[in-house]
Amino acid sequence: MTLTSAAELDASDPLATFRDKFVLDGDVHAYLDGNSLGRPVKASADQLSKFVTGEWGGRLIRGWDERWYELPLTVGDKIGRSCLGAAPGQVFVGDSTTVILYKLIRSAVDARPGRREIVVDTDNFPTDRFILQGIAAECGMTLRWVRPASDAGVTAAQVAEVVGDDTALVVLSHVAYRSGYLADAPAITAIAHAAGALVLWDLCHSVGSVPVELDEWGIDLAAGCTYKYLNGGPGSPAFGYVRADHQGTMRQPIQGWMGTNQPFEMGPEYEPHEGIRRFISGTPAIGGMLAMQGMLDLIEQAGIDQIRAKSALLTAFAVELVDELLVPLGAVLASPRDPALRGSHVTVDHDAFADIMAPLWAAGIIPDFRRPNGLRLGLSPLTTSFSELQVGVEAIERELRAATSPAR
Repeated sequence: MTLTSAAELDASDPLATFRDKFVLDGDVHAYLDGNSLGRPVKASADQLSKFVTGEWGGRLIRGWDERWYELPLTVGDKIGRSCLGAAPGQVFVGDSTTVILYKLIRSAVDARPGRREIVVDTDNFPTDRFILQGIAAECGMTLRWVRPASDAGVTAAQVAEVVGDDTALVVLSHVAYRSGYLADAPAITAIAHAAGALVLWDLCHSVGSVPVELDEWGIDLAAGCTYKYLNGGPGSPAFGYVRADHQGTMRQPIQGWMGTNQPFEMGPEYEPHEGIRRFISGTPAIGGMLAMQGMLDLIEQAGIDQIRAKSALLTAFAVELVDELLVPLGAVLASPRDPALRGSHVTVDHDAFADIMAPLWAAGIIPDFRRPNGLRLGLSPLTTSFSELQVGVEAIERELRAATSPAR
C-alpha cells in the first residue's frame, strides 16, 4: 500500500473533478467526517448572497407569493428525484430530523389503532430511541428491542422474530450510524407489512451516498437530515417522506398554520392540506434550504449509482488501510467487510482513540469519534479523494503508535 496506489485510484476516478466544486480552504489535510457534516458547495455561497440581496432584500414579503411558499415541496421533490426514488408530492422539507421523526411516528401509531408495540433496535441513533421512548410512554405502548451485532446491524431474520399482530410500527436506520451496516430495507419492509405493521426508515446516513428506492420498495414513511451527504450546512432542515396513499388518512400531531389547506386565510379551525403539505407545521426555514440545492444539482449530474460505486471503492480502500496500518496496533474493524453491506463510512475500535482525537484535529486530520472507542471514517464520495483518505489513516496510525508505545 503506497500513496502511488491512492494516486492511481484518484487518476481513474470518474468523479474526481467534482471535488473542485467544493470549498476546500483552511488547515484541513484529511476530512474524514463527511457523514456528520458535509463540505460546502462553492455555488452555495453565491446562492446565499443572491438570496440576501435579491429575494430577501429586494422582494421582501413578496417572496412568499413568488417562490418561498412552494420551496419546501419543490426542494422535497428534488431530493426525492435525485436520491430517494420517490415520485413528486411525497417529500417535504422543514423542521429538524427530531421533529419530523416525532410527527411521522405519531402519525403512524395513530394509523394502527389497537396495536400496542413499536419495534426498534438498541443501536439506533439516540434521537430515534429517545423519541420512541417518549411516544411509548405518551401512548401507553411497548417497545420491542432488536439487539444487533456491534459490527453489523438489524437483519430481516431478527425483525421477523419480533413483529406480530400487535406491531404498529418498525423504526430502523437504513445505514447504522455506528457500524455503517446497510440494512436490507425491501426485505424488512415486506416482513413488517406481512404482519400488518408500518415501517419508518431513518435515512440520515444513506441519503446522497446510497441509492434508495422508496416507491419501489413500498416504504411507508422516511426521514433524514440534509447536512451530511446533502451538504446543506450545520442545522439545515430535514426532510420527511410519506407515501402518497397514506397522506389522506394520516393526521400529524403538530398542527401548524403552514400545513393547512389555506394558510394565508388564517381560518378559525385547522383544516389539513390534502397532500404532503399537511405534514409541514410552522414557517419553513427558507434560508436553510438554499445551500443543499447546489449539492442536489451535483448529485443529479454525477448520478447516485456512480456515487455509490465510488463510495464502495473508498470504503474498500479504507478497510485495506485499516488492516495494514491499524489492526497491527490492536485496532478492530467494527464495520462489515462486505461492501454490499456497508454505507459510506467505516468504523474502527481501539481503546486509545479517545486520547488521540485532539492531536489529530489540531493537525488538520478530522475523523469522527463515537464512544466508547469507535473512530469513524466518513467518506463523502464527491469530496473525499483516495489520497486524502490515505493521508488521514497514516496520521491516525502515527498517533495511535505514539499513544500505545511502551515508552509512553
